[in-house]
Amino acid sequence: MEAFLSPKDSAKFIAENSQDVLVEEQGVRKVAEALFDKVSAKEFSLAGWKSLHELNPQAVSDDAVNWVFLADTLNFSFWSEHEDRKCLVKYRGKMYSGYWSLCAAINRALDAGIPITSAAYYATMTLDQVRHVFRSDTDVPMPLIEERHRILNETGTILLEKFGGSFVTCVKMSEKSALKLLRIVVENFPSYRDEATFKGTMVSFYKRAQILVADTWSALEGKGDGCFGDISSLTIFADYRIPQVLVHLGAMRYSDELMRKLHEGVMFQSGDKQEVEIRGCSIWCCGLICDHLLELYKKKGQNMSERINAVLLDYYLWDYARDHREDMKDIPIHRVRCIYY
Repeated sequence: MEAFLSPKDSAKFIAENSQDVLVEEQGVRKVAEALFDKVSAKEFSLAGWKSLHELNPQAVSDDAVNWVFLADTLNFSFWSEHEDRKCLVKYRGKMYSGYWSLCAAINRALDAGIPITSAAYYATMTLDQVRHVFRSDTDVPMPLIEERHRILNETGTILLEKFGGSFVTCVKMSEKSALKLLRIVVENFPSYRDEATFKGTMVSFYKRAQILVADTWSALEGKGDGCFGDISSLTIFADYRIPQVLVHLGAMRYSDELMRKLHEGVMFQSGDKQEVEIRGCSIWCCGLICDHLLELYKKKGQNMSERINAVLLDYYLWDYARDHREDMKDIPIHRVRCIYY
């Protein structure tokens, strides 16, 4: 494989050369100060992954790890073309949208006796079976269903041929290293290779691969095979919600031209210059927020390196985006239909 810069190094390079997205140093400090009191809350903790999200697997088990692998293999492109027409999945009397519609569909299938988290099953699923498992309870289907079918077959086959049909094998092979697990995922599963070229340099984001490592850490509660000592080496997961929050909070700023495109609903392609700038600057911005937070605690005589990392910051900001959607209406998300996020 060709050498791509790591997500962290990519973010630095992109932020230093970005023209339409700017990281606002003063805004970054303000966000860090606003988050200072939140770090001890459950919203900003490993435990929150389970306690705040009822669809996530609650037990520490191999089944939970394979659930996470399936969910993050399909963790892309849930935004709706129209706010009033969405793909919704009903599960246990409640309607779920966005990423949670995927999780609800997985749990609905498991409850119906469909072994959807088994690689032996999804490696050979037909398109009709995929449509059935991930069916919407509205007339708006889950986006990119053909791509999801292709990726399920491809990923399941690789898992069976190389790893005995279980993602747990990959986790054990990582020897408690988040970066090693990230490398195993990116090198073996093509759909996780979230890469681009920016100003002649090969850059990477690895949104789904990094969130897979982070969710594995969360599902295993940071213990046993999931005790990743280097979890803080991951960056945030560059998607379409996190940039929106960062601009809303004043930590990032878009050029007038880019903002005009967003308001017009222009569809970007994965790898477009401005799309790469949005994602790269988001990663760099969140890295700076973490640095400032750690610095604030250091001034108070507290070492919070165990409590503050990009993974927990991402979890917090992503939930914040969901809870403050109305407040952020004036900053549209950037629209991309791709398998990377």
